[in-house]
Amino acid sequence: MGSKTKTTEAPALRRELKARHLTMIAIGGSIGTGLFVASGATISQAGPGGALFSYILIGLMVYFLMTSLGELAAYMPVSGSFATYGQNYVEEGFGFALGWNYWYNWAVTIAVDLVAAQLVMGWWFPDTPGWIWSALFLCVIFLLNYISVRGFGEAEYWFSLIKVATVIIFIIVGVAMIIGIFKGVEPVGWSNWTTGDAPFAGGFAAMIGVAMIVGFSFQGTELIGIAAGESENPEKNIPRARAHPEKI
Repeated sequence: MGSKTKTTEAPALRRELKARHLTMIAIGGSIGTGLFVASGATISQAGPGGALFSYILIGLMVYFLMTSLGELAAYMPVSGSFATYGQNYVEEGFGFALGWNYWYNWAVTIAVDLVAAQLVMGWWFPDTPGWIWSALFLCVIFLLNYISVRGFGEAEYWFSLIKVATVIIFIIVGVAMIIGIFKGVEPVGWSNWTTGDAPFAGGFAAMIGVAMIVGFSFQGTELIGIAAGESENPEKNIPRARAHPEKI
């Protein structure tokens, strides 16, 4: 049975997100726990070559996914995003299931991020109870979602910029360690690609097995679709914001 198309937005939504906000939301959304914490598990299970293969494979899937989502978001910029698209173009129950599945996804992700935050901060401040860090970051997340749309966009922009700068620094330091620029430290070279079962530890099964972890690392790129309902000019800004994360 067909369902009525529902694309009306709630009166409280304000279209105040600019192109730079959407771009950094998409880029910064995919840089986080999955990259800084979970990437180590990916490499240890599948080896450096297997991890690289998995990231390329999932990256291609995300590219095609974001291309489709970007087109739909530009055509129908609603905050319900793919849940609304599923309801309108597939079936109302499908959109209902998508919406609750996405809510559960982020409910679990927030918990994972809070645990990761206390693990990271615990390395710097080992004498501080971990729950304090989790509570502190939970308050920060709540405040960022409580403020205005423009304020949230600005906060996401600068936090994402910090994460991008951190990744660039990590890459520079990693290259320096490989070629041995630091004094008193022997160059690592390509030894990690030949140690043990590397570069493809565990074979093809391991590469497919870590796909879920790799997919978690890409989570957040879809946020431009969610933010389309509050974009200042979605027809122009969504395609531009989608293009930059795909290139990266």
